[in-house]
Formats: sequence, structure tokens, C-alpha cells
Amino acid sequence: MQQSLVDLQAYDTRRLKHRRLIKEMPVDEQPYSRMDKVGLPALSTAEVMAIALGNRDGLDLATDIMARKKKLTAIRSSTRHELAQEPGVGEVTARKLLAILELGRRFSREEALNQPRITSPADFANYLMADMMYLEKEHLVVLTLNTRNYITGEHTVYIGSLNTSVLRLAEVFQVGIRHNAAAILVAHNHPSGDPTPSPEDVNVTRQLVAAGKLLDLELLDHIVIGHHRYVSLKERGLGFD
Repeated sequence: MQQSLVDLQAYDTRRLKHRRLIKEMPVDEQPYSRMDKVGLPALSTAEVMAIALGNRDGLDLATDIMARKKKLTAIRSSTRHELAQEPGVGEVTARKLLAILELGRRFSREEALNQPRITSPADFANYLMADMMYLEKEHLVVLTLNTRNYITGEHTVYIGSLNTSVLRLAEVFQVGIRHNAAAILVAHNHPSGDPTPSPEDVNVTRQLVAAGKLLDLELLDHIVIGHHRYVSLKERGLGFD
């Protein structure tokens, strides 16, 4: 095991010594030239990353990062210290990477905020997806709506495993009553990334629907958010008997 670690470190050292800077590549192979010719969507993730990081960082560095991390989500979930320990990365590049991904998250959020009227489960999911899909704990969020289904507020009312033994339904509806909502929407995330509703999710939904009828404050939908996926319990008829 010790010898394997030494060999790996030696390999990484050789890679760094022979790393190509973008400016040393043939012009027609440089990510900048390819971007001009074929457009950003046609470039690989490593090429886009190399452009964002700037001239000092070679394309090989971006390729190495993606080879180790596999997905951008793995980079985003890393701490600055963890990224800085990657061979060839360091503090400056780690900060750049995290800042780039944060801009992407904020762009997604801004796009959702530009359409604050909920007309479908997809609207509902898209509004919350960027903020909720990678949370490490379950969060239950309530959106309050006016009579035309425009969002009037967003409220996190619970953090933790969703189950009826600890979730107080009154907390969900207090938000709606306090903000004079015409209706509410409820969403929670599954940290596993799989949005398939559990039996407990359905049970919670059934109780929320019943409470809403008693309080004359309708629950329009309950969605479960996973990694770039969601499930509407209303669409599937789960808990909305």
C-alpha cells in the first residue's frame, strides 16, 4: 500500500511537470478557439472549466480534476480545503472553481425567480430545485400563494427526517395563515437524490390535505425533490384522496 501511494504521488508530480498551458497548444486546439468555432455547448466540461479558470491553468489540469471527481456536483459538494489538496489545484484555483459553480447555482435560482407564478408541478419544482436538490439533510419548505397562484413567500419550516411523529402540521399551516395565503405548496428533498415518495411521505401528505380542508387553506401539491428530478404527489394521486 505504501509503495502504491509513492507511485501515485510520483505520477502526479510527473503530470504536473509536463502540464500544458493553453497558450502552448496549437491555436485551433485551444478551448478559446473551439469556443469561437463550435460554441460553448459543444465543448467538454474540462474545456469549459479551463476557459473559466484562465490562461495560467492548463487543459490537462481541468481534465485531471474531472477524471478524479467525475461530476461537477462532486466538486460543488467539496470544501475549499478539500479541493486545494487535489494535485495541481491549490487555494486560488479551488476558490475559482467554487465561485464558478456558485454563479451557476445563482443563475438557476434567478431564472426561477423570474417566473414566480406557479401553474404546474414543473413550475413548483423548478423554483426550488437549485436550492434544495443537494441539501445534505431533509428540508420541508412551504410556499404561500395568492388567489392567482403568485408566490408571496418561501419558508423553511422543518429540517430533519420527515415523519409524522416529529413534524407538527400546525407549523406548516401557521405560515399560510400568518401570511394570509389563499393556498400553500409543500416541498421536501431527499438527500439520496431519489425523489420516489416513501410511505411516510404519503402519510404526511394525507394529513396535510385533511388539515387544509379543516382550516380552509388548500394544499395544492406536495413535491419531493431529488437530484434534477422531482415527483408530484398530487399528479400521482398519493395522499390526495
